[in-house]
Amino acid sequence: MPPTGDFKPDAAPQSRLTPVPLARRSIVLVGLMGAGKTTVGRRLAQRLGLSFVDADAEIERAAGETIPEIFERRGEATFRDGERRVIARLLEESPQVLATGGGAFMDETTRANIAARGISVWLKADLDVLMKRVGRRSNRPLLKQDDPRRVMERLMAERYPVYAEANVTVESIEGPHDGVVDLVIAAIEAYKDAYRDTAKEAAG
Repeated sequence: MPPTGDFKPDAAPQSRLTPVPLARRSIVLVGLMGAGKTTVGRRLAQRLGLSFVDADAEIERAAGETIPEIFERRGEATFRDGERRVIARLLEESPQVLATGGGAFMDETTRANIAARGISVWLKADLDVLMKRVGRRSNRPLLKQDDPRRVMERLMAERYPVYAEANVTVESIEGPHDGVVDLVIAAIEAYKDAYRDTAKEAAG
């Protein structure tokens, strides 16, 4: 499958997004690999009556390659460039629950796009929970090293301060995923209430 415009080298990566009303915003899940973004996202979308979109799956569709293949054949920089374009395109569509890859929110342009079109939710998990979950899958390019735990610790140190910029933070704990979904819904409603109150105060 040939790559789409998202992965053509000469495709313009800049965003054309403008802010949209709160009611028209997608819910965007961010966090490290193993935080539960896909599993929680599917259940969350079902509960809210929205479509669920996995950004990584859309990236693979756009590139005509798996993510490990993109990393191996083209390098991380090309992957991140395509990831930025794919997420920008997805955010232009109808409200949805969008699960992003672990590094997506680290991109300044992507964060701005999400702020304009989405409500960002950080699924925060501790190291032991993450390692237990990622150990079930072998398609994690960044963990294909001698000491995955040390890599994960480094990623937590680098990324958690940036993830903390998300609109909402929810602890992704061990146990039934529906419990985390409940926490996400409650946190989003609280955020919306606070957002509306702030808007009313600003309007005088």
